[in-house]
Amino acid sequence: MIHPLSDVQSPHIGEETNIWQFCVVLPGAQIGNNCNICSHCFIENDVVVGDNVTVKCGVQLWDGLRIENDVFIGPNVTFTNDKYPKSKQYPDRFLQTTLRKGVSIGANATILPGVSIGQNAMVAAGAVVTQDVPENAIVMGVPAKITGYTDTLLRPTDTIDPLQNQKHCGPVLYSLSTVQDIRGNLVVGEYPKELPFEPKRIFMVYGVPNSKVRGAHAHKECHQFLIATHGSVNVILDDGKSREEYVLSEASMGLYIKPGIWGIQYKYSENAVLLVLASHGYDASDYIRDYNDFQAWKRECE
Repeated sequence: MIHPLSDVQSPHIGEETNIWQFCVVLPGAQIGNNCNICSHCFIENDVVVGDNVTVKCGVQLWDGLRIENDVFIGPNVTFTNDKYPKSKQYPDRFLQTTLRKGVSIGANATILPGVSIGQNAMVAAGAVVTQDVPENAIVMGVPAKITGYTDTLLRPTDTIDPLQNQKHCGPVLYSLSTVQDIRGNLVVGEYPKELPFEPKRIFMVYGVPNSKVRGAHAHKECHQFLIATHGSVNVILDDGKSREEYVLSEASMGLYIKPGIWGIQYKYSENAVLLVLASHGYDASDYIRDYNDFQAWKRECE
């Protein structure tokens, strides 16, 4: 349905798509099936909109914007395509901004040019997105920072049992032996009594700003054991079907991560130190760094 009070010049409009009054759609724009373009929207020529997309009132879609299927764009969201705009001066090519499948953007958010917002990510109302947003991330603020991940179950850490605490994602929380006396505390991790594998490599991650994310990869063969030796760190574990979140905040608490799990560490507290024990030496070919590649690899392994 194209409202008679709209100006739709493009022939590339999908079936069962509604375009409401006072919208302008230029000739080169492509809009997929079953979309809902609400009133007072403007869509330029070099714009591609997928299927099942909702664009609420007062949104302008400028040249260079690519929107995949099932995306929601809230009212008065602002997109940009030129970092240094000047009147009557145009770049040879506008920067491309991409919204992956299932993205949701809240009202009045601003999206700077050239960024990519990952699959199923959510942008809070009023946020200003200045850099790429990972898949499944929830971002808010000015500038936007990651505050959580969609559809993620926060696991409690008050009950720690290596034998019974086997989770769907495959990790296990371990409580390492702790010796306390007047001189201070000592934490012990001995293989095979308390560690699930014999470490071949160790490294520490520290000095990470609270707004930054580490990890964002999976291993094909390498096992890992994470300990927050100082401060706290939130860990996201994703097996390709579900996500779980753990908070490491005790030096005596270790999180065992098997191969084939997508891991992310974020929300580093001030002066946090994350110690990682690995079952293998460094091997670049053992890493999967793209989430879509990870999902494809998991399907192949099934």
